[in-house]
Amino acid sequence: MDKLSQYRNILKNLLTQYAGKPSHGEIEAEIIIDAEQKHFELMHLGWDGTRRVHGSVLHIDIIDEKIWIQHDGTSYGIAKDLVEAGIPRDSIVLGFRPLHVRQYTGYNIGAQSVNV
Repeated sequence: MDKLSQYRNILKNLLTQYAGKPSHGEIEAEIIIDAEQKHFELMHLGWDGTRRVHGSVLHIDIIDEKIWIQHDGTSYGIAKDLVEAGIPRDSIVLGFRPLHVRQYTGYNIGAQSVNV
């Protein structure tokens, strides 16, 4: 299996695991995958009492054969799960961190600032 296919499968499996975690209120998890454009997202939507919930929990892109975590709204941090699933730390970019901070994260700093 090539690297891109491996990354897609790992991301799909992890999003499915995160989507299955219980939530409070009447909130549903929605997985959005655009495999061709290499975008992966987990959304929460629904109602928590009288409060409307609609937002991104995870947003990940594959750019230049690197996993770019654009948004991570989890308490644990999906980067750790990506490493445990076999993706090398130097193939993961914490895109939600400013470029000057990424050098201290232990992950790839990314060669570009990405606005998707």
